[in-house]
Amino acid sequence: MIRTVTICAALAAVSGAAFAHHGWGSYNEATPVTVAGSIMTLKFDNPHATATVRGSDKVWTVTLAPPVRMTSRGATEKVVAVGTNISAYGYPSSSGASEMRAERITIAGKTYEMR
Repeated sequence: MIRTVTICAALAAVSGAAFAHHGWGSYNEATPVTVAGSIMTLKFDNPHATATVRGSDKVWTVTLAPPVRMTSRGATEKVVAVGTNISAYGYPSSSGASEMRAERITIAGKTYEMR
């Protein structure tokens, strides 16, 4: 009985995490954009780091990679810091919101892959 309860609890935890993670279908891959500007805010947390970037046209929310992936590729929290100029290439939200999913970012002449 205890084993069954433990297994059920583990499955519930895993399925909850999977449900909480969104898919990428809400981004328009047919019309990539590049957002360049200064990082205004940075959230270097799971499941994905996010930054707000003051672009030339508006302020964008840029969804980045998970922090562990970014760190392993050299895009640490110190590199992707508030006040840093960034160029992010990726896909805009299909909802029309000022949000994008970055495929790659460039900071100080160095490009970091997010996917």
